[in-house]
Amino acid sequence: MLRYAAIDIGSNAVRLLIADISKNEKGVYTYRKNTLVRVPLRLGDDAFLDQKISAKKTEELVKTLVAFKNLMDVYHVSAYLACATSAMREAQNGSQIIKKVKKEADIDLEIIEGQREANIIYANHIEQNLDTKKNYLYIDVGGGSTELSIFVNKQLYASKSFNIGTIRILDNQDKEEIWTEMKNWVKSYTKDLKNLAGIGTGGNINKLFRISGEKDDMPLSFLKLKAIYNELIGYSLKERISVLKLNPDRADVIVPACEIYLTIMKWTGVKQIFVPRVGMVDGIINLLIEENLEK
Repeated sequence: MLRYAAIDIGSNAVRLLIADISKNEKGVYTYRKNTLVRVPLRLGDDAFLDQKISAKKTEELVKTLVAFKNLMDVYHVSAYLACATSAMREAQNGSQIIKKVKKEADIDLEIIEGQREANIIYANHIEQNLDTKKNYLYIDVGGGSTELSIFVNKQLYASKSFNIGTIRILDNQDKEEIWTEMKNWVKSYTKDLKNLAGIGTGGNINKLFRISGEKDDMPLSFLKLKAIYNELIGYSLKERISVLKLNPDRADVIVPACEIYLTIMKWTGVKQIFVPRVGMVDGIINLLIEENLEK
């Protein structure tokens, strides 16, 4: 059994996905999720406020990655890719952490730029299964950044990463000029597009989709998302955990995430958003398949 692993070191959580790779009858490589581990480290709190990852958080990250490496060894993973995104991009001690991770966990960690992050998420190729009559705005909201990609006739038309994310908003580190830049960018690239629909990825939109009770493969409407948002802000943080059964590390970030999706949908007139339940780790697995097998 061929197994690949993806490690995503985000601003809110660190994830490991171990996937079983197989070839279907058409000769196309596919994967099945075997094991998914998520550890809510919140590296963004350090990075966005202090511009460095603290010794305590660094230690927790290294311990997490040692555990991930042990799991990868036990599962006989043959290829992996470990990517760190927005928080590590901004941490001035990022390069020291990379060395420490290599030394103690024997993992090669790559701090990726926003455009590469957008490309990895795009490697999921969700557009292939979509209605060709529509154009799509792909929105991936993370703790530190939001990646936007626009598809016209199933082709990537434009994509850009913006430093707007859930942890940044909670820490009051989102800047007015970045919001303006994102608004201008998305409006200029979508103003002439007819039949524009959204695609949302990331842990928060997956959770929002589950709360909505919509059937799989059905889109989530702007109005329903707005209603969920109004419900969420009607509860205190404690109530979101006790009444809505949200994890503590999800209960706070889900509100700013919802605000980002609603704002972008409002700017572009997108009335509905499809939620395929894939994210960064899925993109990494698809990228590994492309780089190692499809060549």
